[in-house]
Amino acid sequence: MISRQVLAYTSPFACYVLFLMLRSVVGPDSGFDTRWLYGAQVASVGLMMFTFRNDYGDLRTGALNLRAWAWSIACGIAVFAIWINLNLPWMKLGESAGFSALRTGGGLDIALAAVRLAGAALVVPLMEELFWRSFLLRWMVNRDFRRVDPRRIAWGPLLMGSLVFGVEHDLWLAGLVAGLAYGLLYIRSGSLWAPILAHAVTNGLLGAWVLAYQRWEYW
Repeated sequence: MISRQVLAYTSPFACYVLFLMLRSVVGPDSGFDTRWLYGAQVASVGLMMFTFRNDYGDLRTGALNLRAWAWSIACGIAVFAIWINLNLPWMKLGESAGFSALRTGGGLDIALAAVRLAGAALVVPLMEELFWRSFLLRWMVNRDFRRVDPRRIAWGPLLMGSLVFGVEHDLWLAGLVAGLAYGLLYIRSGSLWAPILAHAVTNGLLGAWVLAYQRWEYW
């Protein structure tokens, strides 16, 4: 039986993936604008994390000092810059259809863009860092993962976890670099808030860049 602790860290991520699958199943021929499933997706993930909030002990500790804030923000900016430049064909796993926030007749759909940007910058970093860093990296060290001090995570779990994180994304090399950067922040700081902040900065900047230049394939 899967423990409540494992469910707390994995079920929000599983919920997010299930919605991705649902969007591909429904498809554009259904007559329903599947882009709006994203709102239900991040709302469902947020609700699950709220339900399990008392199980996230590492979110109640590890407050960042000024130096950690600076390093996390700098890391987030660097990963954003890397993400939009590691885009050669061999650095991709196929072509991404992306997520356009344009109306059918043209023009930006402000509500859709706001939902996408808020979800990517606020909900996704928390959900992914709970799963990829707090759970997976520590679980590879000890199945009783909550007992593992992140500062004791070795290179093996970091590399393996970052590789899997990378291939989860279309831009696999950029994803690998991001996974290593966020993982190192987690290990060096001992606080999950460091990679959460960096991830949020990356996604926020990426979202602003996508909207400014209409590079929907990066969404």
